[in-house]
Amino acid sequence: MKQDRSATSFLMSDIRAPFDAPEADIIHIAKEKMKRVCKTAALHFRLYKKSFDARKKPRILQVCSVLVTAEEPVFFSEKTLAALGIRPFEPALPEIVYGEELLAAPPLVVGMGPAGLFAALMLAEQGYAPVIIDRGDDVATRAAATARFRDFGVLDPESNIQFGAGGAGTFSDGKLVTRVGDPLCNYVLDRLVAFGAPEEILTRAKPHVGTDVLRHVVDAILSRIASLGGRVMYRTRLDDFTEYGDVVRVRTDKGELETSALVLAIGHSARDTFRTVMAHGLAVEPKPFSVGVRIEHLREDIDRALYGEHAGHPALGPAEYALSDTTGERGVYTFCMCPGGEVVTAASEEGGVVVNGMSYHARDGKNSNAAVLVSVDPADVGGRIEGALSFQRELERAAYRAGGGDYVAPIETVGDFLDGYRGTSPSRVLPTYGGGRVREADLGTVLPPFITKTLARGLCAFDQKIAGYAVGDAILTGVETRTSSPLRILRGEARTAPLHDRLYPTGEGAGYAGGITSAALDGLKTALAIMARFAPPPHQ
Repeated sequence: MKQDRSATSFLMSDIRAPFDAPEADIIHIAKEKMKRVCKTAALHFRLYKKSFDARKKPRILQVCSVLVTAEEPVFFSEKTLAALGIRPFEPALPEIVYGEELLAAPPLVVGMGPAGLFAALMLAEQGYAPVIIDRGDDVATRAAATARFRDFGVLDPESNIQFGAGGAGTFSDGKLVTRVGDPLCNYVLDRLVAFGAPEEILTRAKPHVGTDVLRHVVDAILSRIASLGGRVMYRTRLDDFTEYGDVVRVRTDKGELETSALVLAIGHSARDTFRTVMAHGLAVEPKPFSVGVRIEHLREDIDRALYGEHAGHPALGPAEYALSDTTGERGVYTFCMCPGGEVVTAASEEGGVVVNGMSYHARDGKNSNAAVLVSVDPADVGGRIEGALSFQRELERAAYRAGGGDYVAPIETVGDFLDGYRGTSPSRVLPTYGGGRVREADLGTVLPPFITKTLARGLCAFDQKIAGYAVGDAILTGVETRTSSPLRILRGEARTAPLHDRLYPTGEGAGYAGGITSAALDGLKTALAIMARFAPPPHQ
C-alpha cells in the first residue's frame, strides 16, 4: 500500500449508535474502525461532536465524530482513510502577527456583546490594554434592571436586555450553533469553556450555555480584561466621535476618550448610534432582516412530537427544532428556539414592546418557545435604512398599543390567528412573557398583511413537519423585531471602514454576524487585524 503522508491527529465522522449508548461504546466503534488502517495501541480517542438523528422514530440514533491523536506521526493512505470517513485533523488557532505602527492611544471597543468581548479579550491578552465601554450596566445590575422591567414595566433605556455586559446574548438561551464554517469557531468554544461555560459545548453539535451560566462567563471575561490592564467602563454611551490624524476622539456621556483604533461592536439595537455613524459619512447599506412573533408550546408536546416514545429520556434532553418554508413569495423560518424556556421583555425604547426568548442551562421550564420570522427585504421598506428602522419601531409601538400600554405584550392563540380573531384566552399553554403581563389581541392589527399571511403559511407548513405545531392553543406573542441588524457598515480587507481607516465596524450590529459564536469570531478577527497593523505598546 502506498504511504502518502503522515499526521498525528485524525477526525472520524459519522459514527452511529443508539441514542442512549454510553461514550465508551462510541470510542469502541472508533477503535475498531481505526484498526483497519493501523495499530491503535499508541492512539488516544475522545468524543469530538455528538448529535441526534430522530428522523426514523422510534429508532433514534446518536451521530458522533471522534478525535484520534497519535503519540508519533502515523503514515496512512489518504484513499483508505477517505473510504472509512477518516481525515487528518489540525486544530485551528488564531494566527497572531504584530504590526509596526505605533499606537498613539489604546484601542477602544464600543459594546460588550460577544464581538466586543472577544475583540477586547484578544487585545488584552496580547498586551494592548484596550478600553471597552458599554452604555449599559454590569451583569448583576443589569439583571436587576431587567427584572424590574419584567415585573413592573419600569424600563431603563440604557440598561436592559439589549444593552449592557454581554449584550443581548446574556439574556438568551446562549445558543452557540452557527452556519459559519470557520475552523476558529472551535477556538471560540474553547475560550468560553476556559471562562466557565460547561465542557459539553465542545462536543454537542447544537451547544448552548443558558443565561444563568452565561452571566458568569461574561463577568469572568471582563474581569480577565481588567486584570491584564484593560479598562472596563459601564454606563458609558458613545455619543459622537471626531477623527484627528492618528487618533479618534470619542465623546461619551461620561467624558472624552482617545483611541488609535475604534472598534464599533455596537449591537443591532443601538439605533441612535447607527445615526451617529451615518452622520459621519461612513458607507452604510440596507440589508435584509426579519420580523415576527414568538410561539409557545408545552415542552412535553414538542418532545413527544420529535422523540416519540423516548420523549423525556435524559440522554436526549429537551427537543429542539429549526424549521423553514420557502414555497411562497418570501421565506418564513424559526429562530433561536428555546426548549424549556420563556418569552422575555426585550424593549430598549420607551413606548414599544419587543420580545425575545431565553432559557436556563437546565432547559426545564414548562414551555418551549421559538421566534417565527418573516424575511423583510430592503425594497419592502423603501430601500432606505431609515425606512427599516422606522418599520421596526412602528411594529413595536403597535404591539405596545395592542397590549394596552405599560409594556404589556399582545398575545393570540394559534387557532385565533389562523381562523380569525375571537379573543380566546390561553388555556393549556400559558404565556410566559413578563410573568403573565399579557393581553389578548388581534395580531393582524399589529403586523402588516404581508407578514401575517406569510406567518400563517409557515405555521401550516411547520405543522406538516412537526405534528401539532399549529395546535389551536399554542400561544403567539408579539413582536420580535431585533433578530438582526437591518444595515451593514461597509469595511474593506483590513476590516476598516472605507476612508475611515481607524474605524473597525464589527459584529452583528455592523451587519457581519448572526449569533453569539459568529459575533465572537468577528470580534476576534477584528482584534487580529488591529494587532497586524499596530505594534504592542511597550510595557509600563
